[in-house]
Amino acid sequence: MFSLKSFPPYPEKTPTLTMMALPADLPEPVARYYRVTCGDPLPVIHSAVITGRASMRIGGLTFPARFRFTHEAGRHYRHYIEAAVLGIPVMKVNEQYLDGHSRLELPFGTIENELKMDEAANLGLWAESIWLPSILLSDPRVRWQTVDATTAGLVVPFGQEEERFTVTFDPESGRLLALETWRYREAKDQEKIPWRNEVLGWQTFHGIQIPSPGSATWLDQGRPWAVFTVEDVAYNVDVSEYVRGRGL
Repeated sequence: MFSLKSFPPYPEKTPTLTMMALPADLPEPVARYYRVTCGDPLPVIHSAVITGRASMRIGGLTFPARFRFTHEAGRHYRHYIEAAVLGIPVMKVNEQYLDGHSRLELPFGTIENELKMDEAANLGLWAESIWLPSILLSDPRVRWQTVDATTAGLVVPFGQEEERFTVTFDPESGRLLALETWRYREAKDQEKIPWRNEVLGWQTFHGIQIPSPGSATWLDQGRPWAVFTVEDVAYNVDVSEYVRGRGL
C-alpha cells in the first residue's frame, strides 16, 4: 500500500500515565467500549503526537501519504501531511486549528478566516480524539447521550455552541465502529454533508487500544477519501510550541 517511508517517531517519549476512574453514569455501550479498549481505571491523556501513513484521494487520484498529527487534547491540533508519487513527496499540507480558528496551507493556496472551516476543523479535532480516548470522558464540555444498546450520542463544544456525533459500537466486541456527523467540506458549501469516520482495525499503544486503520468518507461520494494507519503515538509530551509550528 505504501511507497514512502513513515516519518521518524516523535523524539520525546511517553511518560508514566496517570489514571482516572471510569465515570459511573455513561451509556452502557460507551462504558463497555472503554472497559474493552482502555480498562478501568484508564489513562488520562493531555496531548498526543500521532505518526503514520495513509492513502488519500485528491482530485480523483489516490496517493500514498505520510502524516503527523499533533493534539493538545480537546483544544488545538496541527496536521502535517506529505503525499507522494513514486515515493517522492510532491504535495505538502500544513493545517492548524488553534484558538478556535482553522488555517489550511495547500500547494495552491491558503484557506483561513472562514467560519465554516473553523466549524469543520473543530469536528475533525473531536473525531480524531478517538486516538486520545480519555479526553472524551475527562473534558467537562463533552457529554455522552444514551440512544440504544449499540449507539450513543457524543456532544462536543464549538465555542459557545455544541455539535453532535452519532457513535455506533460492535454488539459482539464492544469496540467502536464509526462516528457520523454533518460537516461542511468547503467554505462555499451552503449545506453540511454527512461525514463518516469508520474503524477498520485496532492497534495498541502504551496499553491503550485505538482505531487503526480508519477511514474518512463524505457519504455523498460513497467511498473513503482517506485511510489512516497509525504507526507511532507519543502521549502526554510537551506540544505547546510544536502544535503551533509548521512542517515536521
